Amino acid sequence: MGDNNKFGEQSTPQPARSVSAVVVPLLGLLAVIVGLIVAWTNQSTNFGWFAYAPLSDTVFVGNGGAMVSQGTQLGLVVTVVGLLVLAFWAGLAIGRRSR
Repeated sequence: MGDNNKFGEQSTPQPARSVSAVVVPLLGLLAVIVGLIVAWTNQSTNFGWFAYAPLSDTVFVGNGGAMVSQGTQLGLVVTVVGLLVLAFWAGLAIGRRSR
């Protein structure tokens, strides 16, 4: 059969990896990286707020709540979608391997 086979020995072909087995995890990883970059670069949010308390001698101090910009929200959503794709792909890969 083949030049490297001995008498009575047959080589079994290895199953080809499907395109989705390579593309899906790469797309998931790319989504995670792009989402983190978008979330990291859109961190700062400018907003203004003031209050007037005419009969109060106390100073209001906020609780330090953070405002998240729409760019950061979008980046975090893309990151979560990428992580979900990677988790789904890993579950499929583990399920196929155990059969």
